[in-house]
Amino acid sequence: MTVLIKALQLIVALSLLIAIHELGHFTFAKIFGIRVDKFFLFFDAGGFKLLSTKSGWFSKLFPKLASRETEYGIGWLPLGGYCKICGMVDESMDTEFTKHEPQPWEFRTKPAWQRLLVMAGGVLFNFILAIAIYSGILMKWGTSYYSNEDNYIYVNDLAYDMGFRSGDRILSFDDYVPENFGMLQADLARQTARKARVLRGTDTLDIYIDHSMLPQVLNTPGMFDIAIPFTISAVPSSSVNSEAGIGQGDRIVALDGRPIRFVQDARGILRENASRQIETEIVRGADTLCMALQVDSLGMLGVQLAMPPVKTKEYNFMSAIPAGFSLTFKTIGGYLQDLKLVATPSTGAYKSVGSFIAMGQIFPSKWNWYEFLNILALLSIMLGVMNLLPVPALDGGHIVFTLYEMITRRKPSDKFMYAMQIVGMLLIFGLMFLAFGNDIARLFKML
Repeated sequence: MTVLIKALQLIVALSLLIAIHELGHFTFAKIFGIRVDKFFLFFDAGGFKLLSTKSGWFSKLFPKLASRETEYGIGWLPLGGYCKICGMVDESMDTEFTKHEPQPWEFRTKPAWQRLLVMAGGVLFNFILAIAIYSGILMKWGTSYYSNEDNYIYVNDLAYDMGFRSGDRILSFDDYVPENFGMLQADLARQTARKARVLRGTDTLDIYIDHSMLPQVLNTPGMFDIAIPFTISAVPSSSVNSEAGIGQGDRIVALDGRPIRFVQDARGILRENASRQIETEIVRGADTLCMALQVDSLGMLGVQLAMPPVKTKEYNFMSAIPAGFSLTFKTIGGYLQDLKLVATPSTGAYKSVGSFIAMGQIFPSKWNWYEFLNILALLSIMLGVMNLLPVPALDGGHIVFTLYEMITRRKPSDKFMYAMQIVGMLLIFGLMFLAFGNDIARLFKML
């Protein structure tokens, strides 16, 4: 059932994003009087279509749609979608239009600036969608996160080897000052920082980052957990220690004679002493007390902890829109940094490139609108940015050739564009092969 829910979310998300992207091209083409021959979700490779407004039962039921110049449909190959614009060399690889004289409704007869907007329309609509989604999320739910300014790190083995210590507070990565504690590991990788400045006790130290460890940073989750002091906020009446004499504000500093600075330090000791009593040292105000506490069968003391405060901010309609703009462009910047890591072989980030299988894994196992919309906005940005890459066959490649034409006043020939389209398609298929290969390798590791 979980797989079906994830698959459903992935299909809905990709279908919506592809439709919005192609609608961007379609809209600008119509604005400039360019004829659009096809508008398809997924590819109708080999001419096979799951649905078409110009064939079969659909055309009989809806003859008005069948009579329109644009054929709308759904293909069988779920690797994207396309908007076939008359007089343009595109992924359909149809060059029939080159056999007749240019017509005023064709893409190729329009001024370069109009063709540029048609090609940029898909990316523009993806970014507009992300802004709209993020604005809606902020207006409905606001933002909530742990502030890096107020919290200290608890490190795993990798972070320790790099020089970080539990109880440090990270001040900056080079000149970048992180704000969201939950993004510390991503910020460390994205900034490719040379040094991290930390507050350790009362001292400020510089930790120099060994870039040969970046592949491990990218593939080792949980480098920085929030260091939580073992401070009790409440003792439920159902607790095994409800009558032990401990209460709100007490801080456990030692268990079984071993010093405890943070909750994470206590977990292993408590598991060792499951279903037994354990000698505990507690700080209460200015006093230090010693008492025996009961550990339950799960290795827990049955107390509620004082958790770090969550930083929240609420938005109304007027404030959510500019905040949505800001969050969109911040996310675009972060994704560009991720692409830079992928393009740098020494980081090993290319191993994290995934296909639809990896995409499906990021969706929650139960339908959750907040998570779904956040993922949808992120995927919309990813689709927009990827299409802006200056690769032939992508929008970015067409944009580069059009800008070249505008600067040099020399238009690339249709034969050149056709050749570049083939090159671009080969590059895209190569990337897809890498993505599927990574996904398959990860699946085998899980077996």
